[in-house]
Amino acid sequence: MSQRLRLLIEYDGRPYNGWQRQDGQPTVQAALERAAEALDGQPVVVQGAGRTDTGVHATGQVAHLELQTPRPVRKLADALNHHLRPDPVAVLKVEEVDESFHARFSATGRAYRYIIQTRRAHLTFDRGLIWRTPFKLDVAAMQEAANHLLGQHDFTTFRDTACQAKSPVKTLDTLEVFRLADRIEITTTARSYLHRQVRSITGSLLEVGRGMQKPGWMKEILEARDRTTCGPVAPADGLYLERVMYDGDG
Repeated sequence: MSQRLRLLIEYDGRPYNGWQRQDGQPTVQAALERAAEALDGQPVVVQGAGRTDTGVHATGQVAHLELQTPRPVRKLADALNHHLRPDPVAVLKVEEVDESFHARFSATGRAYRYIIQTRRAHLTFDRGLIWRTPFKLDVAAMQEAANHLLGQHDFTTFRDTACQAKSPVKTLDTLEVFRLADRIEITTTARSYLHRQVRSITGSLLEVGRGMQKPGWMKEILEARDRTTCGPVAPADGLYLERVMYDGDG
């Protein structure tokens, strides 16, 4: 009998062309599948909860896979991490699940965090992990603007032209902006997102924060349903898939 496993994963997205397997390109999914194949002795398909873009990171990605040779669960994280080296991908937790569990389709929500550093000097240690901006940002104005996006809307304005979602209508459950010393963090939760939706929203929030636009502008461009009205798209550097939610999780 095969063994279905749920994995909790973190990774540095900088070396990868995103999550999804692509011929001839380094991806997180491919790295995990190589590790699982080395462990199981045969090809293994790894299904992720979120298809993060090139350069996007994760601290709480979830995936599932099936091993044809069952093994003690307590040893599997260490075994997979051994085969993942030197990739900047780590399996934090492994648990056995039944056949009904699917990392993507069983998910009830996803939480992302975007980190912005406000300083004039370039980044040294955090380059590629945080978006640096030299501008002072008005967090209260950014939050006022963010509030216009809460709930269910047509998010065409914040939808990448390559997005393959059937509908531009999504529901943002939370969208919060707060300051931690010289960093601004933006957190959001929703069941699902459009392609580059979070980065598009972040870039527009920055325009409000630096005083280039008023908070009410966010409502105007949302209602315009026009991609050309969106602010510059924030880079992948500061974006993290932080958590994937499932029914029954504590």
